[in-house]
Amino acid sequence: MAKLYTEYSSEMKDLQPKKESVEFLLNYSKALKIIKYKELKFQTLLN
Repeated sequence: MAKLYTEYSSEMKDLQPKKESVEFLLNYSKALKIIKYKELKFQTLLN
C-alpha cells in the first residue's frame, strides 16, 4: 500500500474491493490505538 496512484484512468471507476479486504481494514482500524504523550506518539494494536 506504499505506492500511490495519482493518475486517473478509466479502469479506476470499475474497482471494487473484496469484502474480506474491507473487513480487514475496518478491524485493523478498530484495534489500532494511538497514544500521544508530549511530542511522542505510540501506536499499539489491541489484540
